[in-house]
Amino acid sequence: MEKLCFIILSIFTLCSVAPVAATARMLYVNDTGIPVTQVYKYACHPQRFKDLGLNIEHFTYCDKSLSYEVRAKDIIDRLSLEEKVEQLGNRASGVPRIGLPAYDWWSEALHGVSDVGTNTTFFNDNIPGATSFPTPITLAASFNKSLWKAVGQAVSTEARAMNNFGQSGKSFWSPNINVVRDPRWGRALETPGEDPFVVGTYASNYVRGLQDVEGTENTTDLNSRPLKVASCCKHYAAYDVDNWYGVVRETFDAEVREQDMIETFVRPFEMCVKDGDVSSVMCSYNRINGIPACADHRLLHDTIRGEWDLHGYIVSDCDSIDVMVNRHHFLNDAPEDAMAQVLKAGLDLDCGEYYTKYGANAVNQGKVREADIDKVLKNLYIVLFRLGHFDGSPQFEKLGKDDICSQSHIDLAIEAASEGVVLLKNDNNTLPLDAQKVKKVAVVGPHANATKVMIGNYAGIPCKYTTPLDAFRQAYGNDNVYYAPGCPDVACRDYSLVFPAVQASKKADAVIIVAGIDTSVEAESLDRENLLLPGYQYELIDQISRQSTTPIILVILSAGGVDISIAKNNSRVSAILWAGYPGEKGGQGIADVIHGKYNAAGRLPLTWFENDYVNQIPMTSMPLRPVKELNYPGRTYKFYSGSTVYPFGHGLSYTTFKHSVVTTTRSLSIKLNKFQFCRDLNYTDGAKAPACPGVLIDDINSDNLNIEFEVKVANVGERDSSESLLIYWVPPQAIVDAPIKQLVAFEKVFVPAGESVKAKFNLNAGKNLGLIDYKGYNILASGEHTIVIGENDASFPLHIEIEEYVFNQED
Repeated sequence: MEKLCFIILSIFTLCSVAPVAATARMLYVNDTGIPVTQVYKYACHPQRFKDLGLNIEHFTYCDKSLSYEVRAKDIIDRLSLEEKVEQLGNRASGVPRIGLPAYDWWSEALHGVSDVGTNTTFFNDNIPGATSFPTPITLAASFNKSLWKAVGQAVSTEARAMNNFGQSGKSFWSPNINVVRDPRWGRALETPGEDPFVVGTYASNYVRGLQDVEGTENTTDLNSRPLKVASCCKHYAAYDVDNWYGVVRETFDAEVREQDMIETFVRPFEMCVKDGDVSSVMCSYNRINGIPACADHRLLHDTIRGEWDLHGYIVSDCDSIDVMVNRHHFLNDAPEDAMAQVLKAGLDLDCGEYYTKYGANAVNQGKVREADIDKVLKNLYIVLFRLGHFDGSPQFEKLGKDDICSQSHIDLAIEAASEGVVLLKNDNNTLPLDAQKVKKVAVVGPHANATKVMIGNYAGIPCKYTTPLDAFRQAYGNDNVYYAPGCPDVACRDYSLVFPAVQASKKADAVIIVAGIDTSVEAESLDRENLLLPGYQYELIDQISRQSTTPIILVILSAGGVDISIAKNNSRVSAILWAGYPGEKGGQGIADVIHGKYNAAGRLPLTWFENDYVNQIPMTSMPLRPVKELNYPGRTYKFYSGSTVYPFGHGLSYTTFKHSVVTTTRSLSIKLNKFQFCRDLNYTDGAKAPACPGVLIDDINSDNLNIEFEVKVANVGERDSSESLLIYWVPPQAIVDAPIKQLVAFEKVFVPAGESVKAKFNLNAGKNLGLIDYKGYNILASGEHTIVIGENDASFPLHIEIEEYVFNQED
């Protein structure tokens, strides 16, 4: 028989006593102690008010006929100053006297519902796990926009199901969309790579997957658009140093030129807000040109809320205000001064305690207006209304345990792992393995039986791991798989384990070495010192290659690139694959690619540098372009011209594609009027500048400056396969500081063997071909541009001519 009782689980305050950090929610509970049915699924439930001794008719904020803005104002107007500030931390206390429930804003869902955050209850017997998809760096390697959205949809479904049991919130501070400027950055696994356009496209698609409620995507009033869950793009901005030789994120001052800010550091966030309609942005710990990011009025108020028109709230990285006061010592502010500064800068929510502790004092001391607090509360409550926090979300309330770790989500996790695998080397078509020739395999290396390594960080408890060893045993049978780790862990300092791995390799028809790094090498608060494999991993690979006569396949688990030049140049290492951190089903994904069940189609989302790169430039140097005075090389594929282990966008296939381009646009002509002026660009010495070098894009109407073309992809091999079409723009030669090339579009297409498909692209010169000059202007340049498909698989020239207006006597 079911009993009615109170359980402390987190979200709703149901009693009239002062709330505590974890607040009470009433559930029906069966005799086993497992929650069965929630009594109150939303705050404005009539019975809930009755049990609180309140008449719901007296509270306008529960009137569904009114707008969210009017209802939010009703809440705010009922609160005292002290009560208002109590709602401004990540653990909003609620106000029982007016029926306002408590709410904890902090949950995480980077690549699955995580147990990180104060509002995600640790998994228990009721819900023991959730699907853990590949980390973003691996998902990015798929270059598959529909996959990114599908993963977001699956994650938000599981989040809503967990929320129905009180084990998850409805607001998630994910994804991380910082650009990987330096290969040593420890948080590369959390990001979609080094290209701002890819990062922004990933962000907008993943956010759409998390947030969009089917049928309401095109709601005209975005402040009333329903949310499945509330997402957050972080960490804004110019954040990509965690802990490098004592330089830590909490005190780092990123000295950044406006040129780099516009084209690299803020572009993904702009795309996330404008294209993804994200409901939150998180500001970072670091300073930018001396100003803490969370205190920068121009970056927060003027840009995010003003220029980009954010429909949601801005939140600090946790304890950022405390960091500003006690680590940055910014302006030597007292706590109340700091609280007032960040509030005025545009910060709505404090992940921390500064707003709740010092907010009332700041108002009473005249340092900030109470009306300013009212504004940020309105931003917060409108998001909660959109989440159904007050009125419920009937379409999600039936989600239950069957919607978590469902077979469709497990299959999606396998697909995502397979799509994220990048084939780096495949001599003599060693892969896929020939089932007629390969009956026994050796599976060796520190990651051969990886579990937690595969899910990286910001992960919860997976439904069930499939390690590489598991997958190969399933394929060949236990007796035909010879396993020896070769290393006790990723540090690989025990050379005595190399010999058993070599002996295992001699028994097999093929050897799979699963090596790489993990979060003991690259992680939040831990940047890398080099780009090498740790310990004796190179020796393990070398000894097996010397003594084994069978094909050797090297699989690397990592986020950042690893200098594996030795293996790349070793003719005995037949094939190399990179799998990133492939999620709970990563072993199955890797095995499916090696066996040809899935044809490799991934592409590297970041450049793999040679290890000497770390000796050429300090991690703290922020410019993307080369610094000639200091002999610093450029960063990322856009500005680095030196040799690499593998370039951005590299990836092989088991089939052969031929590409051709059909376009009717080979030139664009722009005639300026008397209100438009030519803009100068810097050219290399000896280069002849056009009569009109360029025009400010904001000064022209670029609606008719479209470049339409089709790419025909013919699969002339023997295997069906997907192809990742990467479209680059190469600016006119001799323009100083222009990128070497820049990705402007990409598409995933499936092409059966012996057939061809056509992919249509429509670029816009104003939107896609702009050069950010050193002054921060966005300029369309005259001259010979080039559109390149892939690694020079096909290309076509594009001539842009800008004609200066000639004044006549009548003017």
